[in-house]
Amino acid sequence: MSFTIDVHHHIRPDFFLRESHDEDNPVGGIVPAAWSKETMLSYMDDAGTNVAVKSISTPGVHMGDDAAARNLARRVNEFAAALVQQRPDRFGGFAVLPLPDVDGALHELEYGLDVLKLDCVVLFSNARGIYLGDKRFKSLFDELERREAVVFVHPNLSPDASAHSLGLPDTLIDFTADTTRAVAQLHYSNTFACTPNVKYIFSHAGGTIPYLATRFGVVDEMNVIPGAEKRGTAADTFRRLYWDTAVSSRPPVLRMLRSLVGLEQVLFGSDFPYLRRDLAVKCRNEVEASPELIGDEARAVLGKNALKLFPRLSLERTGRSA
Repeated sequence: MSFTIDVHHHIRPDFFLRESHDEDNPVGGIVPAAWSKETMLSYMDDAGTNVAVKSISTPGVHMGDDAAARNLARRVNEFAAALVQQRPDRFGGFAVLPLPDVDGALHELEYGLDVLKLDCVVLFSNARGIYLGDKRFKSLFDELERREAVVFVHPNLSPDASAHSLGLPDTLIDFTADTTRAVAQLHYSNTFACTPNVKYIFSHAGGTIPYLATRFGVVDEMNVIPGAEKRGTAADTFRRLYWDTAVSSRPPVLRMLRSLVGLEQVLFGSDFPYLRRDLAVKCRNEVEASPELIGDEARAVLGKNALKLFPRLSLERTGRSA
């Protein structure tokens, strides 16, 4: 069985749920299964997942109060770091930041990476309605560039009230749409161009980006958005980003990703426990047995591509196989 790293794998500590979730209105519209360290490891064993790089999910840690958000980010990050310390062979961790509080985010970035030694950073497509390419976040992205950080971008609830008025779960349509908005703004604001050494991972195969890539190309050809000489084309930008397979592991999506970015930029993600356990187990097997992947491509998507981004995990694997 191929060595597998799950880069889209969520933790749900009780204190995070109490401070961020409304039990009568579950984030995304679907109530996930109960979570614990034990159920996480049990799932990983069933799925054949060697390492899970953990993050919290939507809505992040900022509910409107900067001080409370800083406190919650710290508690989440220390919780995640403790799990990594207990099982460094099975877990990696993304540090969450209390955006849109930029000063708090910079402070927590330093603490999460330098003190807690977490592997990378999770950001959300929008932070209380402010999208990641907004100029207000420039100092944070400058620091991420200086660190050559790995940044996992997860969708958040849309700030547009009309997006929630259809009586449908947000996870059906709007999470993918919000990821697409974030990618588009990061590209056309030239944030990607200004952070060439940041390694970005986008959830759910980039939302609707694979399908809409032709429209990005038309906008580039028409040269209707200023700054093109600095950023280059969207097609070139997409080929340096990473894209996970969470809820996106079927052959048609893999085929689009192959055409758009190349499979060396594709990473395995399960979305457990927000994806039901049996389906999460199945999606890993779908990748390994996919008729769309040939030769060593399934092994690369399941783990080898991610090892390039997470050197600590590579060292852990080498040390334990020696």
